[in-house]
Amino acid sequence: MNASTPRRDAAVLTALFAMNFASTSQVFLVAPLLPRIGEELHVPEALQGTLITAYGLLAGLFALVAGPVSDRYGRRRILLIGTTWMTVALVLHTFADSYATLLVCRALAGMAGGVLGGVAVAYIGDYFPYERRGFANGVVMGGFALGQVAGIPLGAVMAGRWGFRSPFLVLAAFMATAAVLTWARVPQPDVPLSTELSLRSAFARYRALATRRTTAAAALSYLLMFFGVGAYIAYLPTWLEGRFGVDGDAIAGMFVVGGIAAIIANPVSGWLSDRIGRRTIILGASTAFAVVIGATAWSVPSFYASYLVFFAAMAGASSRMPPFQSLFSTLAPADERGSLMSLTSFGGHTGFAIGGAVAGALYGRVGFEGVGLVAAGATLVATGLVASELPEPRAAHTSPPGPAKTST
Repeated sequence: MNASTPRRDAAVLTALFAMNFASTSQVFLVAPLLPRIGEELHVPEALQGTLITAYGLLAGLFALVAGPVSDRYGRRRILLIGTTWMTVALVLHTFADSYATLLVCRALAGMAGGVLGGVAVAYIGDYFPYERRGFANGVVMGGFALGQVAGIPLGAVMAGRWGFRSPFLVLAAFMATAAVLTWARVPQPDVPLSTELSLRSAFARYRALATRRTTAAAALSYLLMFFGVGAYIAYLPTWLEGRFGVDGDAIAGMFVVGGIAAIIANPVSGWLSDRIGRRTIILGASTAFAVVIGATAWSVPSFYASYLVFFAAMAGASSRMPPFQSLFSTLAPADERGSLMSLTSFGGHTGFAIGGAVAGALYGRVGFEGVGLVAAGATLVATGLVASELPEPRAAHTSPPGPAKTST
């Protein structure tokens, strides 16, 4: 057995960061590539959006599958499978020569993305002691934020020069690096594993988590918070374009600014939550996010002011994630942690999708002003759930780190 050391910890964080960066980038770059994909593969506009839908549906489904499997066989093994799977899926994109084959590639990538999402967070809960999980989650979530920033310009620049397939090959190289690092440097933490795995036991576990008060509150609060983000983001570009007459490049620049805010906020909020508590950061950041998104429609006198507002909104939204994930990791024992993290990941995907759909239904009736208030209201309800149902687990601050088994 090899105990946690600074060198090993850095290798673990590097592998998880690279994994998150490549996985997130390949999601964000698809939207700006759709027109070029349509031209090169002769895909009608009405079908182009299904390339995004296929990914999202399979990611949500396989997130639920991966949780119980990782509880039974260990997080390291599932991370190896997920990173290898994603590498192969991204390489296959370079051979896609029709809408059907590209749709299959996106579905395969969605399966791998679902496998990686919740399991990576559960691994942090297994490997790092509670008093260091905030910073660890912040670093790994920085990969998500960097992927958000890099995804759009990477896709636009590379696709313009070498075709839409080229960025997927580059990201396959990043994911392959993450797979090698996981194999060579990421150990299996010495935590209890589940002794049973079947369809019935998986359903029973999810039913138990969904009916247990604290875990149900955690999953619902996560869904509502992503509902707020999805509702806010869905029609913000449309509203800005209609009000200020800006083009897509200007909107893309705003999202890059928001990604930079997330890159800064994630490790800082994680580090702070290790020192002053998870709930303090979650409640403060969520309240600030609700105020900003609720007031956006009345507080943007010019388009460039929207850069500052969006920076603040994304800083608030991102600041919640590392302490949220650290707090969630204490709500279930190790042999249920993967299932809980996968359940919350599924809730996040679902909440984001529902938020966008609700915004679409409301935008024509109440405008962006109403959409912003609905998003803020959902965020405040989620904040109330955290305040009332998710106490800070004080005892976890002094729990020693478990040794990790080196397994290859």
